[in-house]
Amino acid sequence: MSLNHEKFEKNIFRMGIWTAIVVSFGGLAQIVPLMFQAQVVQPLPEMKPITALELAGREVYVREGCYNCHSQMVRALRSETARYGHHSIAAESVWDHPFLWGSKRTGPDLARVGGRYSDDWHRVHLNNPRDVVPESNMPGFPWLSENLIDADDLAAKMGALRTLGTPYTDEDIAGAAATTQGKTEMDATIAYVQSLGRYAPKRQQATPAPTAPSEPATAPAETLAPAEPATPVEPATPAAEGARS
Repeated sequence: MSLNHEKFEKNIFRMGIWTAIVVSFGGLAQIVPLMFQAQVVQPLPEMKPITALELAGREVYVREGCYNCHSQMVRALRSETARYGHHSIAAESVWDHPFLWGSKRTGPDLARVGGRYSDDWHRVHLNNPRDVVPESNMPGFPWLSENLIDADDLAAKMGALRTLGTPYTDEDIAGAAATTQGKTEMDATIAYVQSLGRYAPKRQQATPAPTAPSEPATAPAETLAPAEPATPVEPATPAAEGARS
């Protein structure tokens, strides 16, 4: 039985339903197998969840929309790994809810920015970016220095993340208030940014291949035959001089 395309092409409602069905099957075929791969669902060795202060900074990062201009995903391209470091891997983000990989770079990627600049540099940069990068078009966030962290709300978020698989302990959640007491959103944001790339794989430096020893240009001295002495030239006699003339 032949399929009449006009039934779908001329009915936008029917076309939309079947498009959604086909796209859903295609998405499931790509996503479901990933759920069972260890490199996607298991964290890196010795990896620990971010601290309460860093988590508070991550919440500020999301609230202020920083992910709209900064990605957190280094692609496996030479131009990116040469600038940012080792390419991003899935195991780094298993506890990220939501993921902040991003898809637009008005500013540079931040996946490996932790430790590249001092806390003071970040403080000045967040307050007024043009004080350290004159050509920057990033807005300033001076109010972060005035807002204190809500520790009660933070503890509730840590409990919610634990239900999603982040291995926060009871001590971590109970100590959230003490570790963030008196801290501002500026402090938290800086702490979060400094944590980015903490467990990133290190880029291995290429080692030059060993070169074979070059052969000597001449044979060793003991193998050389002794040179024969030159035969002395006898001076010409007067008779011979007269014959030449």
